[in-house]
Formats: sequence, C-alpha cells, structure tokens
Amino acid sequence: MKFPGHVDNRRLVTLLEAALHREARLWKVPVYKNGLIQGTDTSSAQHQEVIRWLGEMSRCFRFCPETFALGVCILHRMLSTVKAQPKYLKCIAFTSLILAAKINEEDEVIGCVKDLVVLSGCSFSTAEILRMERIILDKLHWDLYTATTVDFIHIFHALLVSGQPFLIPSIGLGSGVAHQNRPSGLQGALWTRQAQHCMACHQLWQFKGSTLALAIITLELEALTPDWFSICNDLVKKAQVDSAELIHCRETVDEYLHSLEFSLSANAVYILDAAHIGTDRQRARRGRGQRDQGDRDDDYYDGFGCLYSEEKMPESNGGVSMKNVSPCPPLHPPVN
Repeated sequence: MKFPGHVDNRRLVTLLEAALHREARLWKVPVYKNGLIQGTDTSSAQHQEVIRWLGEMSRCFRFCPETFALGVCILHRMLSTVKAQPKYLKCIAFTSLILAAKINEEDEVIGCVKDLVVLSGCSFSTAEILRMERIILDKLHWDLYTATTVDFIHIFHALLVSGQPFLIPSIGLGSGVAHQNRPSGLQGALWTRQAQHCMACHQLWQFKGSTLALAIITLELEALTPDWFSICNDLVKKAQVDSAELIHCRETVDEYLHSLEFSLSANAVYILDAAHIGTDRQRARRGRGQRDQGDRDDDYYDGFGCLYSEEKMPESNGGVSMKNVSPCPPLHPPVN
C-alpha cells in the first residue's frame, strides 16, 4: 500500500482549510427557546424525530452517508432561516434529502422523485416536492453545499493516515495479524456511523461539524494509543477548534453513544425456576375445575397438563412423590 506523502499531506491541509471556510460561512442551526424553535411550534423532539426518519429514508433509498449529512445541514439551515410549522417539517426534511442527493448521488441512484415519494410512504405530491425545492433554493440563495460532519471525518481520517502511519492497522486500512486483532470500533466506517447517530441528537446540534468529527475521532484515539493527546492536539490545531468547546463536545458525544449502547436490549436468557412449577400446576387444576364444558380454554389446559405429565407422573422407588420435580434438567445459575 502506498502511503500519502508530504505533498498529499499539504493537499489535505488545503482541503481542510477550504472545508472550514465553507463551514464558517454557511453553518447555521435553529435557535431554541423554551424547547421550541424560536417563532414556531416545532419542538426539539419533533426536530430530532424527523432527522431519525430522514436517516431511515436515506438507507431505504441507498444514499451514501454524505448525502444524509448534507440533507441534515440543509434542513438545519432552512429551519433557522424560516419559521416553519410542524405540519411542514417532514416535507422540508424530505426535500432537503432530495436536494442533497442531486448534489452527491448519481442519477441512476436517485431515480424518479415520484418513486421516492412512494417508497417513503408519505402523502406528498411531486408538485409539492418541486415547490418546496424552489422555496429552499430561494431561501438559501442556491448555495446548498457545505462541509458536513461526515466530510470532516474523511479529511481527519486521511490526515491521520498521512501523518501517523503506525495507526493504519488500527483504523481499518491495513492488513495482517495486527489489523485482525484490533477491535472493530477503530475504523473509519464506524466513525461515520457514529457521526450519523450524533447528528440526530439535539444536544449536539450546538457544535459545528468539524468539532463533532474531532470529538468522535479523538475518543477513539484515546482508546487506541497512549500518545493520543499529541496526535489529537495536532488535529485540533489544524482544525482551529477551541479546546474547551471540544472537551464539552467529547463529553456529550461519549455520554450519548453510551446511552445508545445501553438502550439496545441484550439477548434474553430464560432460566427455569423449578420452585414455581408446583404453583403453575395448581393454577392449571383450578382452571380445569372451574371451566365449563364449552370453554375455549380446554385445549390450553389439556396441553398444560400434558406438558407437565400431571396424570402420569411416576413416583420414585422410595415412595416419594415426584409431582414437584421438573421434567427438565436443572439449570445452573449464571456465573459472573
């Protein structure tokens, strides 16, 4: 593999400077007052929900992460420019994604707008989408493209590869045993997925895309190398990010990503508790004694009796009743 040289590194720095310039000129997010976008009835929860829905639509249409990120930026800029009411929120978000796709995606990927509307399950008409496109383009002065969090993830990733070659096996670009033994979390693709999740968190909208991208990457570098601080400090200087703001963003990102991990339900493991079997059988007997001949629970109780073999439960040779013994082998408690 050919690693980027000094010339390529200078090109990356120039690309980063251009991206930072566009971000400084165009970055804008809605201002909230009492939990609502100022001047509207749109809440942060509604705004956050529509961005999550936008992510689902982007995956459904097979758009690239850059398209989703740009769509979110266009949505933020539009909501900070006009006082949009909640009933228009989904239409604005959907149209923002379509405009982002027209910038980033190939024509064959986008397809027909009418087909995308049908796939989305929305009730928009093609005329409404086209009308909203004209409104967005007019309000944003036809200047839609700006550097997004995902763009900065790519630039910082390339700078790391260029300036820190020893990190290559750990960030998903190398090969061999060292790469195979590294945890999957230390890859550029994961940073992109984390960025997409963070863009749907309203607590993180206050941070620019460059700051959010640095927060995600530096959190991973901290777990990767003991020399992470000097590497991060170099990136921070190049990105011209305020250190205090970056620390605040890192803490918020870390808390949010951990909350996502714990919100996923773990695989359930059911452990047999033999102490309750006798109680279950007594309930089954009472149920059979109380039901009428035409009760629709007949099959249930008969099946319950067969399951535990109530009528044919043998006794041990010692004359001890086996009615409280589970027909299943005992399960050992889990070991921590």
